Amino acid sequence: MQARAGIARLTGRRRLWVALLVAAVAIVLLALVLRALLQPERVTELALRQVGNALGLEITAAGIGEYRLRGTPTLVVRDMVARAPGVATPVLTADRVLLSLPWSTLRARVSELDLARIELDAPVLDLDALQAWRATRPPAETRIPTLRKGLQVTDGTLVAQGWRIERFHLALPWLHAQREVRGSAQGRYRDGDTTVPFDVRLALERPATDSALGLAGNVVVQRPGWRIPAYMKVSGILQLGGRQAGAGGWGIARMKLAANARYENDTTRAPFAFGLAAALRQAGGRLSLAPAGVALRVPATDADNPIPGLDAHGALALEQALELRLEGTLAGWPLAWPALPPPLGQSDAPLPFALHYVGDASLADAVDLHLQRDGSRFDGRLRLPDVTAWLDEEGRLSPLPPLDGRATVPRMEVVGATLEGVEITLDDPDLGAPAAGNTDGDDATPGDG
Repeated sequence: MQARAGIARLTGRRRLWVALLVAAVAIVLLALVLRALLQPERVTELALRQVGNALGLEITAAGIGEYRLRGTPTLVVRDMVARAPGVATPVLTADRVLLSLPWSTLRARVSELDLARIELDAPVLDLDALQAWRATRPPAETRIPTLRKGLQVTDGTLVAQGWRIERFHLALPWLHAQREVRGSAQGRYRDGDTTVPFDVRLALERPATDSALGLAGNVVVQRPGWRIPAYMKVSGILQLGGRQAGAGGWGIARMKLAANARYENDTTRAPFAFGLAAALRQAGGRLSLAPAGVALRVPATDADNPIPGLDAHGALALEQALELRLEGTLAGWPLAWPALPPPLGQSDAPLPFALHYVGDASLADAVDLHLQRDGSRFDGRLRLPDVTAWLDEEGRLSPLPPLDGRATVPRMEVVGATLEGVEITLDDPDLGAPAAGNTDGDDATPGDG
C-alpha cells in the first residue's frame, strides 16, 4: 500500500511538472506571437487600414512606425500617403503623423471622432484631390473631431489650381464641436508673383454649428515693385457645408474686414484704411465675395497720398480667373494724380465710377473703367501696373497716362479759350482689343444668376 501511494505521489508530481512545462511553453509561444503581431510595422499597417476603411481612403506609410500602449495609446507614422482608391494624386502626404486616441475610440474602430492629439509634420494637402474625394463620399453632416490635447501642423503646404499656401503652421490647444476654440496660424499664400505672408490669431465660438469667427493679425500683400503691409481684423459666421456654403464647401456669412494698411514702393509710403462687408463662399474650387461693400479712407492731412477715398459695392469671383465688379463714388480727385483740366479740375463734386476686371489674379490685365462728373464722362481701359508706374515716374516722357478710351466734356477751358462739346480719344496700342465679357451694362455680381 505504501509503495502504491509513493507511485501515485510521483505520478502527480510528474503531471504537475508536465502541466507547468506546457504552460511555460504556451506563454513563451504567446509572447513570441504577440511580439510578432505587435511589431511597429504591423501595428501601423492595421491602424492605417482601420482609419482608411472609415474614411474611404487608401493610407500607407513607408517609414518606420512607433506606438505606445500605456496611458493614452499613441501611434507615430512616417512617410504617410493617403489617396482615394484608384486615384494617382494623393489627397494628403506627411513626413510624420502622430495620432493619440483613447481606448474607447479604438474599441469603436475610430467611428467615434474622440481623439487626444494630432500632429502633422510637413503635410501636403491637395485641395483639388480633396474636393474630388469628398464628391465620392455619401452625403453626411460635417463632423468635427474632439481633440483633447489639440492639433499641431508644422511646415505644411496647401496646393490648389493656380495658388498654394506654403510654410503653414497651425496650433490649436484643443478642439471641441461645442466649445470655443482659439489658436494661431502662420504661412505664406502664393499666386504667381503675388505672395501674402500672414501671422494671425483666430477664435471660433462653436465649430459644430454656424459659428462666430474672429481673426486678427498681420498680412503683407507683395508684388514685384510694391507691397502692402496691413494689420487686419475679420469677423463673421463660419459655415461648413450646407445650403448657404454649398455642398462640400464653406463660407463666412456677414463677413466684416477692417484693415489699417500702407502702400509702399521705392518712392511712396501711402497709408490708408480699408473696410469690406460681404458674404464669402467657397465651393468646387470657386471663391466668391457677393454682395460686397467696400470703403477706402486716407488721412485728410496727407496731400501727397495717391490712393483715392471711395465707397463702392459689387462682387468678386475667383476660379480659373479673377472677375471683379465695383460701382461707387470717388470722394475726390487725389492731389497726387495729374490735375484735371478746367472745369473738371475746378469741381469738388464726387466722381461716380464703375470698374470691371476679368483676368489674372495679379490685376495685371486690362481694367474697364467709367468715370463721370458734372456731365463729363470717361469710358476706357487701363492696366493698373502701367498707370502706377506712370504715376511714380520721374520726369515723365508722356503728359498723359497709359489709357485707351474716350472722354466727353460738355465744356472745357484751355489756355483762355472755351471749348464746348469736346471729345478726346486716347489710344494705347499695348492694351489691344477689349476682352470678351468686358462690356458695359453687365450685372454687378460676377458668375451669379
